[in-house]
Amino acid sequence: MTAGIGNILDPLENILRHVLVWLHESAGFSWAWAIVALTVMVRILLVPLMVRQIHSMQGLQVHAPEMKAIQQKWKHDKARQNQELMAFYKENKINPAASCLPLVAQFPVFISLYLVLKHFDRVLEQYGGSTDWLHLVDITAHVNVGWGPLLLVIYVASQLSSSWFMSTTMQGAQRWMMMILPIAFVPFLIRFPTGLMIYWLTTNLWTTGQGVITRRMVPKPAPPPKRSSR
Repeated sequence: MTAGIGNILDPLENILRHVLVWLHESAGFSWAWAIVALTVMVRILLVPLMVRQIHSMQGLQVHAPEMKAIQQKWKHDKARQNQELMAFYKENKINPAASCLPLVAQFPVFISLYLVLKHFDRVLEQYGGSTDWLHLVDITAHVNVGWGPLLLVIYVASQLSSSWFMSTTMQGAQRWMMMILPIAFVPFLIRFPTGLMIYWLTTNLWTTGQGVITRRMVPKPAPPPKRSSR
């Protein structure tokens, strides 16, 4: 299965490898800082999706009382409740899935970067260079090596802050689920290359900063006119 996913993502893996090589050879970045620069480039490309995400979250927040009223009215009929909510979303031009677009778009990048780092010895054979970052970690080593666990702790903290910030419009249970997931993933992350933690740490810091700026720049939608309940 992993091989199948790898074959599908071969073009993206090659693009990421070429970008990293260009950042290292032409721009003069170390391999670790090239990952940071690559992350920033990816996040810049995702800005339109992030703006749509902010718009969607603001729309959900503004219409939350009306949606809650629909849920309460049809709480004993889930099929009708979903039907009414879908009609409400369409009528008010709300796309709940838009809040997931940046995360979905990043998933192929994450897997492709994992594959690049997994085969990074081939890059080093051709171009050389140090894989050290801040004299603390090796980007090709597993997170559980050396100072990697410290980076993992910082990553979890940044992920929690990013999740808390981006889930302000979610219901209580959904929001707490978003907060628990970063901790639940830790046993899986310790076997990942440290370079991936650098990628996600940079992503989380960018997400938090961009969220603050975007919320101030993007005008909030006007409150909906009062209407009779369904």
